[in-house]
Amino acid sequence: MYGALEAGGTKCVCAMFDNEGQIIERVSIPTETPDISVPKMIAFFKKYPEMKALGIGSFGPLGDNEELSSYGYITTTPKKGWNNYNFLGAFKAEFDVPMAWTTDVNAAAYGEMKQGAAKGLDNVIYLTVGTGVGGGVVVDGHVVSGYGHPETGHMLVRRHPEDQYEGKCPYHGDCLEGMAAGPAIEERWGQKAFELGEDHQAWEMEAYYIAQGLYNYYTVLGCERFILGGGVMKQRQLFPLIRENFKRFNNGYLETPELEGFIVPPALEDDAGITGCYELARELLS
Repeated sequence: MYGALEAGGTKCVCAMFDNEGQIIERVSIPTETPDISVPKMIAFFKKYPEMKALGIGSFGPLGDNEELSSYGYITTTPKKGWNNYNFLGAFKAEFDVPMAWTTDVNAAAYGEMKQGAAKGLDNVIYLTVGTGVGGGVVVDGHVVSGYGHPETGHMLVRRHPEDQYEGKCPYHGDCLEGMAAGPAIEERWGQKAFELGEDHQAWEMEAYYIAQGLYNYYTVLGCERFILGGGVMKQRQLFPLIRENFKRFNNGYLETPELEGFIVPPALEDDAGITGCYELARELLS
């Protein structure tokens, strides 16, 4: 059996998978403070002494470089109570099994590559646009990690010519997350994303920023597919607008795949992260 844990800023999903990849049990635990939430997660996995490996994908920023003292920690998160919390250490103290540790979006990218919209590909970027903007990157079949993990939401972007909004990011103001995440949409337009009509001008502006981010990633990594998930991307009218803007930014410079199959929604939808955690756990024993 394989354990999978997707820790998000709102909820933590714990699941146990059998050797065929079928979910035996799955629970959702609200992300409160570590002293409230973590014991509940540990109690879930304690029910399965047969667990042979555990894959964890967590919100961040987090330490994923084993050479640094921050490895296993959630680091500079604004999430109350989780700043500099040794998340991985809490589980290693309770379970003597191999553990995979990465970001929740890296796990989602890996899940989509193994079982979803990027199955059969080796170079994939998964971008989530919701409360924040985050990205998971898989290159040559492996999640990317160097000195730190990718922080794709904090890429600096050009301002839309008609946009006077100052930006929502507390660190950078008008980075991609500051201009395109759900809270920025709500503050700029006075309504949540799902409350805006499909023809609202917000979507052209949103597509401009997201496409700009994708084009920047593409010029660096030349990935085979972009998968766009998260609450904001449930507004499916965004996809053709993003493709149009991506084409405009490229301006005929780089060869790209056919855009309808290149910039796509997640096939696994909200299960991408937990599926990726399972796949990472399974890989530890392969």
